[in-house]
Amino acid sequence: MEKIIIKEVKSKRDLQRFITFPDRLYKGNPYRVPQLHAFELSTLSPKKNPAFEFCETHYWLAYQKSKIVGRIAGIINHKSNLIWNEKNVRFGWIDFIDDIAVSSALIKTVENWAKSMNMEAVHGPLGLTDLDLEGMLVEGFNEIGTQAVIYNFPYYPKHLEKLGYKKDVDWIQMEVKIPDKVPEKIRRISELVQKKYNLRLLKIKKAKEILPYAKSMFHTLNESYKNLYGFVPLSEKQITYYTNQYFSMVNPKYVGFVIDKNNEVVGFGLGFLSLSKALIKAKGKLFPLGFIQILKDMKKNDTIDLLLHAVKPKYFNKGIPAIFYADMTQTCINEGVKTAITSHILENNKPSIQMFNPYETRQHMRRRIYLKHL
Repeated sequence: MEKIIIKEVKSKRDLQRFITFPDRLYKGNPYRVPQLHAFELSTLSPKKNPAFEFCETHYWLAYQKSKIVGRIAGIINHKSNLIWNEKNVRFGWIDFIDDIAVSSALIKTVENWAKSMNMEAVHGPLGLTDLDLEGMLVEGFNEIGTQAVIYNFPYYPKHLEKLGYKKDVDWIQMEVKIPDKVPEKIRRISELVQKKYNLRLLKIKKAKEILPYAKSMFHTLNESYKNLYGFVPLSEKQITYYTNQYFSMVNPKYVGFVIDKNNEVVGFGLGFLSLSKALIKAKGKLFPLGFIQILKDMKKNDTIDLLLHAVKPKYFNKGIPAIFYADMTQTCINEGVKTAITSHILENNKPSIQMFNPYETRQHMRRRIYLKHL
């Protein structure tokens, strides 16, 4: 057996290898949606990502016969540990060939670092923040992923379980069939709720019109997700970072902001026309041709990804999502969109799952966070 050598990422060249390794591992795979290398570089760079104000990271590559055969990131999110009263290390950006010696060497590297930092458990896959890719795919290996989730081979969870990791929590995604008309229940609730609580749907024509509401949107997200698994509220710097990174790509037709009498966002739904097929063709690169397919799919598509939705706690269980989903459904009908893929929803988050009961749905994928106490 050839010896596995673990090397820490120390240079820009190493980081580039770290980012591009999965492209070789998954070459020809029709289901994995590659991340844009430029976005990955920004996320993993302390000089660019404000999450590094409260996160410590190490990145490692596994070599066999001088060839890269795996990668992993170790992360301590000090803010998360403080909020949740834990002493956890996260692992993320984990990829490896189907060799238990490789996966074991990678995981043990993170575990040894965790022990050296007096941590008590390792869990993941998780990112630096909750808006990074998270959760190991355990069901839905023959489904095309979205730009906001991890894809992995079926052998990944088998390796994790052999190494002593157990399920901590699962997320599910659903595929929603767009109906011929807005479901009557959704339409009726939308009208009643707007009238009862003096709310309105903000109609947006241009992406730049969203910007004045971006901060209010993220504050609503912080309040809404506060008690969800491992959530850490976004800082003002992070809000600015994500606004600059993503809102230039927003198609306002698929954005629904519910506004109160004070012009504050009390709930929102954020959808993107699917970039999955475009990103597969782009292979992680915008240039020379990747951006052409991406721009094309951003304008016309038969699939939409429902990336985020949130509601202020004072409006929980009051039917607010019906407002933005009624509007988004009608837009999809008008634009010829046939399918929606939900964001990943905690399996025990019944209100978010039941929200799609008026639609025809099926489970699309299931992802898992694994945990091991040291």
